[in-house]
Amino acid sequence: MSQTDSIEKTSVSPPPDVDTSTLGVSSPAPIPASTELRSHTCGQLRASHVGEQVRLHGWAHAVRDRGGVLFVLLRDRYGVVQVTIGDQSPKEAVETGKNIRLEYVVGVEGTVTRRDAAVVNLEMKTGEIEIVATDVKIVSRTKPMPFMIAEQGKGKKADTKKGNQKNSTKTEIAATGGASDDTRLKYRYLDLRKPTLQENLLLRHRATMATRNFLDASGFIEVETPILTKATPEGARDYLVPSRVHPGSWYALPQSPQIYKQLLMVSGFDRYFQITRCFRDEDLRQDRQPEFTQIDLEMSFVERESVLEVAEGIVKCMFAKVLGKQIGEIPRIPYKEAMDRFGVDAPDMRFGMELKDITDAPIIKDSDFSPIKKALDDKGMVKAMVITGAAKASSRKVLDGYTAFVKSYGLSGLLYAKVGNDNTLNGPLSKVTGDKTGFEDFVASALNARLGDVILVACGTPAAVNAGLGRLRVKLGQENGLTATGPEYAFCWVVDFPLFEFDEGAGRYVSVHHPFTSPLPSQMNLLEDESRIGDIMSDAYDLVCNGSEIGGGSIRIHNPEVQQNIFKVLGISEAEQTEKFGFLLDALSFGAPPHGGLALGLERCIMIMAKADSIRDVVAFPKTTSASDLMAGAPAPVSSEQLEELSVESTAQEEKGE
Repeated sequence: MSQTDSIEKTSVSPPPDVDTSTLGVSSPAPIPASTELRSHTCGQLRASHVGEQVRLHGWAHAVRDRGGVLFVLLRDRYGVVQVTIGDQSPKEAVETGKNIRLEYVVGVEGTVTRRDAAVVNLEMKTGEIEIVATDVKIVSRTKPMPFMIAEQGKGKKADTKKGNQKNSTKTEIAATGGASDDTRLKYRYLDLRKPTLQENLLLRHRATMATRNFLDASGFIEVETPILTKATPEGARDYLVPSRVHPGSWYALPQSPQIYKQLLMVSGFDRYFQITRCFRDEDLRQDRQPEFTQIDLEMSFVERESVLEVAEGIVKCMFAKVLGKQIGEIPRIPYKEAMDRFGVDAPDMRFGMELKDITDAPIIKDSDFSPIKKALDDKGMVKAMVITGAAKASSRKVLDGYTAFVKSYGLSGLLYAKVGNDNTLNGPLSKVTGDKTGFEDFVASALNARLGDVILVACGTPAAVNAGLGRLRVKLGQENGLTATGPEYAFCWVVDFPLFEFDEGAGRYVSVHHPFTSPLPSQMNLLEDESRIGDIMSDAYDLVCNGSEIGGGSIRIHNPEVQQNIFKVLGISEAEQTEKFGFLLDALSFGAPPHGGLALGLERCIMIMAKADSIRDVVAFPKTTSASDLMAGAPAPVSSEQLEELSVESTAQEEKGE
């Protein structure tokens, strides 16, 4: 289905609340970039402006004095332009120019002039022209910078004297100084001057605008839901806020607007969205922040396919409008198939190297080899993965590294072998059975392993085997460049998740997604059979791109009796149901429509679009992995008077023995 077809199919065009065209009302014209202090931006000028008098303001990105001619690269968020201060400039401008240093804020007036053909810089959008300064002002100075703003490898060296100017492959300025992440975060307002980070945030802006426009055209309305709300069990820890007005009571910051958006469906707003902040107190990693942004939506009178179509429309619009990329058909993969083939429920489908379940192969079931026999006796599984052509590069040290990696996921180790001539196997895996030739034939036929390949086999509990091999597959795919062999953006939907999973520690079932997820309609009756609880599949769905889950949702429960049955399975008592979810159960009892929705993680989408290494690179003011804001110094202690006002007592000092 084409992008246009998708948009047209999902679009709804309800009449606007007010048709301003019938009132003779016109919208004001957009505000231009020009202001009292600048006629143009630094990235705006081109050869078509030659001869014009212009007024610019920006930061001194690079400064060079070449025999009395000063070259200043002036930068703002729109780009960089070269300013020349020399023989054609007044004496006062030259004297002022001599005092310009890196990152000073500078105001310039001058004439746009075409560069000589020999010194045109094609790596700069403004590289055909320069500004010959007639007036220069230092607007603001800087104290010594903690790191350099200009990035190594970006752009070319500023031009030198007339008649001796040549393009250079050197950088505009020396390396960034190797500032640590902590230093960059402490001075984030300086780090954000870097063009790459500014480009990421501009990309984020364009993506959110594309989302809003698509959803507005599809009949969705944006509704804000509360930030100060009630604590409910949703998986991660809540961030809590004490109430001054109600001593001893607490608000919680929302992990998601889940309950509120369901209430909006009960209220009759059949297509809702918001681009909203969410908060989760959980262990952080490369793609997590304690506060993050969701593109959140909900729809009434729908089944799964309609929700998926809208979500695909958002993603396709973002990629088309922002990157000019066309996203094609997005395949659906059942959860069980994803686990069988990839070991994880967010598969990276840019490359092969899929896992192969060999548990039921007769030659495996009959094996007396201790690691395999123990796994099968404990009702475990055996899976294999083939690394094509890796035999020469896979030293004992490398293979031991693979073993150490999978141990962190609960495996005791790995069995491995290298494939030699005539399918011979060299390594511990060759000891699986005494029938060496039969096993070699099995490996060649079942795993399609060939000369020079490496075979890795894991045996143990399904959870450990899938996690260990699945995560190792992703690691090897990234390290060996396999992720670059497939499509640039590989999307898939993972559907038909289990509704519940058994938590051994808690000794009870917990929701795989959240407790408001509906079972598949065909399996609703299994809720009454305690022996089949673990078999129930949910009407849930996750959107995955390049091995990262970027969104997820489900069809919700709109029947209060079914919702109460789900709570019962989860071990939530009637009293707790009333205390924590009473208002939702009440709302569902007043005629709730069938509804479903989804949330896309905005930062994860932008990370993929920007090819950023970390979520921090697409967030304006991120926190560290310890949830600290190094720039603002948060979190921080507050005074005893503030705590007393909130009826809160701190035990932190007592715990430290102070």
